Amino acid sequence: MKIIVDMMGGDRAPEETVKGVCQAAQEFNASYILVGNQPEIERVAAENQLDIRRFDIVHTAQVITMEDDPLCVVRTKTESSMAVGMRLLAEGKGDAFVSSGNTGALFTGATLIVRKIKGVLRAGIGTVLPFQNPVLLLDTGANVTVTEENLEQFGVMGAAYMRGIYGIDRPRVGLLNNGAEACKGTALQQGAYRLLSQNRDINFVGNIEGSTAPFGSCDVLVADGFSGNIFLKSVEGVGKLLLGKLKGVLYSSPAAKLAALTLKKQLMGMKKDMDPSEHGGAPILGISRPVIKAHGSSDAKAFKNAIRQAIAYADSEAIYDLALCIQRFNAHKKAEQEQQAQEQEPTQQQGQQGQP
Repeated sequence: MKIIVDMMGGDRAPEETVKGVCQAAQEFNASYILVGNQPEIERVAAENQLDIRRFDIVHTAQVITMEDDPLCVVRTKTESSMAVGMRLLAEGKGDAFVSSGNTGALFTGATLIVRKIKGVLRAGIGTVLPFQNPVLLLDTGANVTVTEENLEQFGVMGAAYMRGIYGIDRPRVGLLNNGAEACKGTALQQGAYRLLSQNRDINFVGNIEGSTAPFGSCDVLVADGFSGNIFLKSVEGVGKLLLGKLKGVLYSSPAAKLAALTLKKQLMGMKKDMDPSEHGGAPILGISRPVIKAHGSSDAKAFKNAIRQAIAYADSEAIYDLALCIQRFNAHKKAEQEQQAQEQEPTQQQGQQGQP
């Protein structure tokens, strides 16, 4: 297993990316290609007394910043650490790619350099939420505007990922909406509900409200990128608020501090469950090879866990399963279109016969 790592992407690179890769190398059975400014990588390693001699380093001088236009990855910054790393992945030089850099550029590069799986209409960013049971939210920001069929495909892709990574035999797929009834939402949600409910290859459980999503109502939560990103950041914000409130209560008096001490193990477990850095990065689903987006502000632990997720994704058969599901999806769509055309043909012939 060989992981290609963008060492220069993100707000805290290369300091935290170097530390994260070194931590990953100690814990996971994989080899690494570090792509980035070699003198900078070596400087950080020396300052932190980290041995990076075991890693292959591919030097690049260009860096894609968070402010850069997404298309720069294939236009003006083709020799950046992100672009070079994805070319290495596309050429088969590694098994997965990890970056905490510019989300738009990473998504663009994954689509145009690494390429989508044949038949995928839109790739999407999937984020696993630490709810009562892990829930994959797809999409979380890549596609602001989508079609009903895009949302249906997200359900198919998300189910394939949860089967491959979490071993769920029949993942329950839900549609993020403002009510549980089939008539809720805009025309987009209503149309997507109809398509998802008719799809025989997924276990669709209906509309899911934001208030019920954390409590085991589904395994895959489908959304357009705009709604999904708002929901994701709301969940992250509420989690931080609750942890802060709980900390304030536990430090409010000597008795509360004593109670906190007796519950230290349980409280630490709760904090770990709700910590986004424990869950690593987000896979870009629909891409032909594993591409993982780590959070832009990732520290070493978060980046290490993004690498862990990349290894799990590359080591599974999720992409192969996803490709088969998309193949069936398109075959069913073609059959439906042919059937509709056949049903419309007699009507058209009758109309022509009725003309003078």
